[in-house]
Order: sequence, then C-alpha cells, then structure tokens
Amino acid sequence: MSIERIRQFIKEKAEQFGAKHESFVFRDNTEISFTTNTPGAYLGLVEFEEGNSGVYHDFSFVIFPSDTEVNSLIVTLGIGSQGFKNDYNLATYPGLRRLFKKLTNEVGYCKTDFSDIESSLPKKFIDLIESDYLKKSIVKYKEVLPACQIVKDPESEEGKQIIAAFVAGYAKLRDWPTNKDHRKAVSEALEPFLKTETIDNTDEVQNLLIERRYIVLQGPPGTGKTRTAKSVAAKIGAKTFFTQFHAETSYSDFIYGIRPDTENEELRYKETLGSFSEALKYSVDHTTEKVTLIIDEINRANLSNVLGPIFYLFEHKMDVSNVEIEIAPNFKITKLPENFTVIATMNTADRSLAVVDFALRRRFAWYTLKPKVIKSKQFFKEDFSRIQEIFDWYASSTELNLQPGQGYFIADTEEEMRNRIRYEIFPLIKEYLQEGLLRNAKEEFNNYFSTRINLSLFE
Repeated sequence: MSIERIRQFIKEKAEQFGAKHESFVFRDNTEISFTTNTPGAYLGLVEFEEGNSGVYHDFSFVIFPSDTEVNSLIVTLGIGSQGFKNDYNLATYPGLRRLFKKLTNEVGYCKTDFSDIESSLPKKFIDLIESDYLKKSIVKYKEVLPACQIVKDPESEEGKQIIAAFVAGYAKLRDWPTNKDHRKAVSEALEPFLKTETIDNTDEVQNLLIERRYIVLQGPPGTGKTRTAKSVAAKIGAKTFFTQFHAETSYSDFIYGIRPDTENEELRYKETLGSFSEALKYSVDHTTEKVTLIIDEINRANLSNVLGPIFYLFEHKMDVSNVEIEIAPNFKITKLPENFTVIATMNTADRSLAVVDFALRRRFAWYTLKPKVIKSKQFFKEDFSRIQEIFDWYASSTELNLQPGQGYFIADTEEEMRNRIRYEIFPLIKEYLQEGLLRNAKEEFNNYFSTRINLSLFE
C-alpha cells in the first residue's frame, strides 16, 4: 500500500465517520523524512486549530510507515509533543483506554494511563518492530504514544480493519458522528474488535459450583443473580433451600436458636433450626441427593455474627478434619457433606453494606454477572445500550459495578419502559450523582433522560 493510498484511505474513513473540513488538519511529513532519511515519517489527523505544520498539542491519529511502499506500519493514538492543552480531562476517561485496549493485540501496546506523557513504550514492544527505520521513528516519540498497533500487511483485509478501527476510535474521541449513518459506520468499523463471547452464565456457574462447592454470584442490580442461582440448582437436580440475609439476620436465624412458643398459654421456649442447619441436616439424612442452599444478599448481614463457628467448615478441599463443630444439640459434624453446596448472591452496587472479609473470600469462589444484551421481544436494547455506553466511557472500574443490569430494561410496552426509566433508572442514577459518583457522566445522563422522558437531573 503506497503512501498516497493510505492518505486517501484515512480521509475516506474520516468522512464516513462524520469529519468535516474544519474537524481536523491532515499532517504528512513522509516525503521530506524519507528523502532526507530522517526517522519520524508520519501522516495522520490532528486538531484543526493546531495548523498544518510544527509541534502540536493533544490527541492525534498517526500512522508511522516503514518506507515509501509501506510494507509495514504502526498505527497509533498519539499525543502532540507539546502535551495537553484541551484533552487532559479526556485522557482521564476510563472508556478511552478501554476502547483502544480492545483495538490492540499481541503486537500492540496500550498504556495503563493515557494522561501519562513521561513513561516510555516498553522495550518488549519496541523489539517487536522489524523495520529499523520504523523502530527509530517510534523511539523518537516513545513517550507520547498511548496506543500502538503494528500492522505487518497494510494491504490485507485485517490491516485495513485495524487502520479503520483506529480512525473510528479517533472519530469517537472527537465526537465526529452527527447522524445515524456516521454512528453506524463507526460501529461497523469497531465491531470486529468489540465482539465479546456469548457466555452461558448458567453453564459456567454450574461447572464452578461442581468444582468449588461454595460460590458467590456478585454483580450490579438487575443482572439475574438470584435467577441464575435458582436455575443452576434446578439444573443439577438439587433439593433447594432458600434464605435472604438482611441487617437483622442473626446466628439463631441461620444456624440454631430458641424462640418463645406462642401457642402455649405459659411461657415456653422451643428449639429452632436455622435455614443452614435445615439444609445441612437434610443433606446428612439424604446422602444420595444433591442439596443446595441459596443465600440471597449475603453481604447484608453481619457475617461474623451470623456464621459463628461454621465459618471454619467452608473449605472445599477439606479431606480430613479433627475439629468437631456443634451445629445444634445432638448434631455435630467435622466437615460439610459432599452433596452439600452453597450459592450466595451479592449486590455490588449496595455500598452501605457490610464488607466481606478476606477470610470468607478465600473460602468462596466469586463469579461476576455483568449487564448484558438478552434476546427477548420485551428487551429494550436501545435504552440498555445507551446507558451501557455512558458507563463504559465514563465509569471507573469500581463504578462499573453500579451499572443497571438487563432486568431494568424488560417491559411489555413502550409506556411501561418509559415508566421504568422514570421511576427506577432515573432515581438510581440521580442517587449515584448525589453521592459524588460518575461525575464526568452527569451531562451525558442528563441529556439521555431529557431526551427520553423529558426529565432533567438538575431541576
């Protein structure tokens, strides 16, 4: 692929993605660099206000060719050698890095911090570059290239896909798309790199349960944690016991206690087996049956008080134990039966709840359920995708745990969906913002709600 063909390809893609004449300046110093054999030949797109030549600021889309015939190249998201002027906040958005991370592979590199213009590219990546000229060019700008991808065959379909995807990423960064056709073109260019495997959560959780026996399903609200737990228990044919923890759940509720017998005129007390003991006793008495205890919202209770001495028993590979734990009078065990399993659920968006300590984390396997698109006529994919897009671009790794799951976007009618947005999703996002979360996304959320249900977050 010649320099001229690359130049034309980039301009065509930029136009498809919504760029206008005043959207960028096309820089190209390849002719003079190759003529003088000076490392650093590049061509690409910079902000319009930076002009046609000289040092520049902020993010740019840059291609470094190996030679005039461009037998290989490196496509990059670059930063002008003058550093940041307008793009520093943009550089801190988690979604920017998430996007370009997906566009790079084993012969690419993506920095952990896009605002960092001091750290160099790692030697391991530079050693992958076969062309000596190209290697010298990259070394010249090694501190200001947050995302790089080696393209060994620019003329191939794969090579063109990579170049187009980087241009699309830059278009998204610059917010070029202004209509449906532009957005569709950007999505199609990025799609080959953003595809995720369709995972059957039920099968994965089932296999994990068989291997580890005690697991916690964690994730944001609406991701189907309880539903998945029940589905897995049914799939393995287990006798299911169910309990839900709350702030007042106690040892006597879960393990064993005594309670007043209200059916007698005189005050008397009777023994009561908690949900754990009932499930455990059933598994001991029915060794040929599988038994699953589902603990919903496990982190809502004070776990140290609720579990007591049975905490010791949750070792999935406890072959021999010389410690006998008393569950109830005349009911003692040294280890949990092989036919006994536990599935707990935990809402990662509930930030006011008790923290699960590291000792318990070690005893359970943890499986995260994430918001996902589902195939259903009742699923409002467009609303789900818009909320997901905002979270993906602006949310930190911790804040991603707050994204409403697919359950929020299931409705029989458009009116019902609008009501779900108005009375469920809108108050939830408003609460997040009031708590100081997702601050960078406030205008995006406000625009979505204003357009969708004619409500403002800031009235």
